Order: sequence, then structure tokens, then C-alpha cells
Amino acid sequence: MDSSEQEKVDGDIGVEKKKDKTANGYGGDGGEPKGTASSADQDSGDFYDVEIEKSNGEKEEKPPQESKEESTSISSKTEEFNDKEITINSPKIYCNARNHYLPAIKSQAHLPKPDPPATPRVERSQSLSIAETMPSIGKYISDRSSSFSAAIVRRLSSWKEDNGDLVMKNNSLNLEVTEFHIPGVKVIVKLKSEAERLGLDLKGRISFFTRSNCRDCTAVRHFFREKGLIYVEINIDVFPKREKELIERTGSSQVPQIFFNEKWYGGLTALNELRNSGEMEVKLREMVGERCPEGAPPIPVYGVDDEEEEDDVLLETVRSLRKTLPIQDRLIKMKMVKNCFSGVDLVEGIMDHLDRGRKKSVITAKLMVQKHFFHHVFGENEFEEGNHFYRFLEHEPFIMGCFNYRSSTNDSEPKPASFLADRLSKLMFAILEAYASDDRLHVNYSGIDRSEEFRRYLNVARDLQRVNMKLLSPNERLALFLNLHNAMAIHAVISIGHPEGVLDKRAFFNEFLYLVGGYPYSLNIILNGTLRRNRTSPYSFFRPFSKGDRRLELAPPKLNPLIHFGLCNGTRSSPAVRFFTADGVESELRCAAKEYFQRGAIQFNMEKRTVYLTRIIKWYNEDFGTEKDILKWVMKYLDSTQSGLLAHLLADDGHINIMYQDYDWSGNL
Repeated sequence: MDSSEQEKVDGDIGVEKKKDKTANGYGGDGGEPKGTASSADQDSGDFYDVEIEKSNGEKEEKPPQESKEESTSISSKTEEFNDKEITINSPKIYCNARNHYLPAIKSQAHLPKPDPPATPRVERSQSLSIAETMPSIGKYISDRSSSFSAAIVRRLSSWKEDNGDLVMKNNSLNLEVTEFHIPGVKVIVKLKSEAERLGLDLKGRISFFTRSNCRDCTAVRHFFREKGLIYVEINIDVFPKREKELIERTGSSQVPQIFFNEKWYGGLTALNELRNSGEMEVKLREMVGERCPEGAPPIPVYGVDDEEEEDDVLLETVRSLRKTLPIQDRLIKMKMVKNCFSGVDLVEGIMDHLDRGRKKSVITAKLMVQKHFFHHVFGENEFEEGNHFYRFLEHEPFIMGCFNYRSSTNDSEPKPASFLADRLSKLMFAILEAYASDDRLHVNYSGIDRSEEFRRYLNVARDLQRVNMKLLSPNERLALFLNLHNAMAIHAVISIGHPEGVLDKRAFFNEFLYLVGGYPYSLNIILNGTLRRNRTSPYSFFRPFSKGDRRLELAPPKLNPLIHFGLCNGTRSSPAVRFFTADGVESELRCAAKEYFQRGAIQFNMEKRTVYLTRIIKWYNEDFGTEKDILKWVMKYLDSTQSGLLAHLLADDGHINIMYQDYDWSGNL
């Protein structure tokens, strides 16, 4: 076999190997085929893009406009693989071996020079450029991807027609997306909006006024979401100054009120009539077919604080004392106390600044303590003149760990506690309606972080620094602490993330603090110190409050075990996130417990006479009583099927095994 024949055979072998590797459509890596179907690959034209997910959970999402980049990246990988093949099958070794045995003959000058021997063509291994291999490989990958995507779409259409193993699931966070679960493949289809389906070019604006926690407003919101129509929501609980505009436009403060451009259409009843009449398309063309005029309700301005702040009447005196008092570190009762001052120096400073007698100056100092400008270093008294030492709020050692503290304390006149509690609940209701799923089991934390509602909530949280919590009724206090716990959990997830390990849990539950009423509160303190009346947390031997802690005064008169089903810590096994009203907090807690147990917090194995309960009950079993008492207590919050199974187990007085479910600490994203 001469050199040319050897070269041809070797080249054919290399080509055959490459064909075997790539002709199967797996891109040379032994994996499953991947592809993205664009709108051109689809038969029905009812959706824009198809995302294909492999059965093992790995997912690739490639928009159609990135198909060229996709081909580039795959081509470079294939070229790298094929380069290795070329190196293996290169005939270079034969060439070198033959030349090694050729005798060296010195040519004679008087004879014609012989032609040099033919050198076999050597395949390049490492010098092959991407530009040379890109057209063929890229075209091959693109063709394979398109054909595979088209096959998936045809298969999807056939299963849809045959009503086979096709499961449709609405994503409640984005009602424009529908998931089709096919054995081995997961296809996510983005549906066209109502305007796009009807071919409407909506240039105007749909806007409506709402309030937080309003059922009719929720119905209107869902209607526009299902239709895929863009709208502007003006929540007058978030933007309270817009209520005056609502009254001027409609003559009433009732919500919802819908506007198509500048035209007032009505509320939920009018929207239902429009939907039932079948004239939705006509009305949309008439009302929002043109550009929005200036007379339409303006879009809410974000990032602007329209709530007025009023300085505290004692602020000028406090500022003077901060500058003139001898604030220094002192050794008191064998402890080094930093940044403190004596009560005698404080009274003399007030006398000098206000030019009043000692008795009135002492009264002024007590008023400052009540407004939480400063506290006793050991919390022994509110204020007494003499050898007692105090510290300004901004000098407390815990202050820098408070996430509602911004470089300085809030020196504005404290707002009424009932007003702040109501404002907090309304803002958090608005956040859930916009950034949580309908069942409130999944929360869009990144969306909350960028929202105007959350920015305004942070302002309310800052107003809690010096609020007088003692002025609240027991139900108002209970609702506020429940809401504050759930709001702090959302804020903690945004700021420090979900807890993944032991150290993360400590930071999440114990070190993420709010300054409320002059004192620090963590998630652990709210639950175990306040709501559970100073009981130890699971796997702990220490109570949150020491004897004489003034935060104990805010604990409810009696522990209510239902609180455990109203608190959400941002994990999947915790109850759904929710917020409460002062008037209905008791009934709302009962609803929360029923919802939690009916969602799987209790399960039965009748053959083994075993009841599987949520691990929350194990952690806080002293709040529920003995095991038999727990089962009787739980029965009040079960549905008819669950209560029937439990009653059957309890009827014969036989032994019942109680086991506890595993707790899922992953985030409720």
C-alpha cells in the first residue's frame, strides 16, 4: 500500500469515527438532545417559546434570539472534540516512518535535479480554527435542534388532542405562563395576552383604585392578570393622599374603581357585565385604543415620601443635652458601662437649658424616658434623680444590629401605636397581593425588595423605634407582634438570606433585630419572649427575658397555642405567610390553623395506628399539653375526612403512635 492509499484509508477512518459520534444527534457528549423551539417551529402559533427540561431536572432556557450564540458555543465544543479525533487518526506517524528509511543520495551537479518525493498531506490537529469549522458544524447543530424542537411540538400537539398524559398547571406568580408536564420532558409555554390574541394595539392605560385586603379588588386584579392586560393599580392604603383624588373623580371612596384612560367605568359589577356581554374587545378598542390623555389618573410616583413628619417637642432639649452632658464610660456594680451619664447631671442640664426649677426638670426627664430618648443602663427604673446612670438610645450596644435603624434614631414625634400597627398591616397585605402566590406559599422576595410598598414599610418600621406599645389593647398588641414577626422574616430573607446551617439560623432568628418601643426584638424574642410569655425556645435552657425586663409587660395575658400557625419564618414547612387585623385576630388564627393542618401538617397510617404531626408541635409541646390532649385539640381544626380518621383511632382507647414529620428548611420561593 503506497502513501496515497494509506492517506485515503486513514482519512476515511477518521471521517467514519466522526460520523459515528455526531450522527446520533447528541452533540458528541453522550447526553440527551437539547433544543429550543421558536415560534417558527410551532404548529398552532398560540405561544411564543418552548423551554425543554431534561427529566433529570437539569434545565436550559435559551431565547430564540440567542440561537446564534448557542450554535457558536456548541460548535466550539464539537471542534475541540473532533480535534482530538484528528490527532489520533493522523497519518503523520506513517509519513515519519517512511522518510526515516529513505537513503540520502547526494545529487550530481551535471545531472538534472530530481523532483522531491511526494509528501503525504498531513491533517492539522491543533491549528484548526473555529472560523473554518463553524459553518458546517453550526449548520448541523442548528438543523438537528430545529428538527428535534419541531418533533417535540408535534408530540405536544398530539398529546393535547388525545388528552393523554398532559397536565396543565398555572403558575400563580405569573399567570401568563402555563406548564405542560410530559413524561421525560417539561415544556413551559408562554401564552399570548388577551390584547395580542385579539390583535389589539392598546396605546392607552387601564388603571383602578384599590385597598389592601379587599376581595373585590383581588377579583379585578385577577381578571386583568388572566387576560394578560397591563394595568396600573393605585392602592390608597399605600398612597393615602390619592384617596382625595378618588373621591373627586367618583364621588365616593369605595373601591375598586376602574378607569380606561380618563373614563371612569365603574367597579367589579361593571367589569362582570363587560365580561358576560362578550363586548370586551369592542370596549377595549373604544376605551384604550388611543394614547392616554393627561386627564387620566396619574401613575403613582415611586420613591417620594408624601407623609409629613413632625419633630418631637422635646427634641431641641435632647439635642442640647447630647452635646453638653458628660457622657463617658464608668465602672458600675463591677461592670464597665459605656457612654452613660448620671441622673444628677441630666437634671442640671435640663435646668440650665429650659431655665426651670428642679421639680419640673425631673418631670421633663421622666417624660423623655417615656418617649425612649434614654433608659437606665440596667433597666432598674424609669427615672430617679440621684446616683443612677442612664444612656441615650443611640448609644445602646445593640443599636447597630437593628435593621430599622439608619445612622441615627428617629427623633420625630412618635406616631400613635394603633396608627402604625394598622399602617404596617395594610402595607404588608399589599405586598402579599402583589408578590406572593394565591395560596401564599411562595413569595417573590426580589420583587418585594424593589417595590414601593416595601420601601414605605421600612419607613413604618423606623417609626416603631420610640412608639409607646403600652397604649395598645391586648388584641391590637397580639396582631401587631404576629404581623411584625412575619414582616421581619421577609426583611431578614431579603437582607441576609434563608438560613442554611446552624450559624445561619442563629443569625436569622436571634441576631436580626428591630428597635421597637426603645427595646430590641428578634424573631426569637417575639415568639418565645413575648407571644409565649417568656418560655425557652427549642433546644435551649435560657429564657429570652431576664427578671425585671420591661418587655415582659407587653406579653399577652394568656398563651394562645394558635400563634404557631400564624407565624411564618420563610421556610417551606412553616405556615403560609399571612397578616392579621386587630378586630379579627382570633378568628384569623383559627383559619390559619385549619389551613395548615389541611395542607398536610397531619397524616394517618390506620394499619399501624400512627399519626404523623408537624414537627412544630414537638418543638413547642408544652404549649399543647400531653400527646392525647394534643390529638383532641387538633381535631377541632381538621376537615371532615381527617377528623373522622382521628375519631376512629381515639374511639377504642387503644394505643396511638405519634410521630413527627421532617421539617423542610428550604426557602418558600
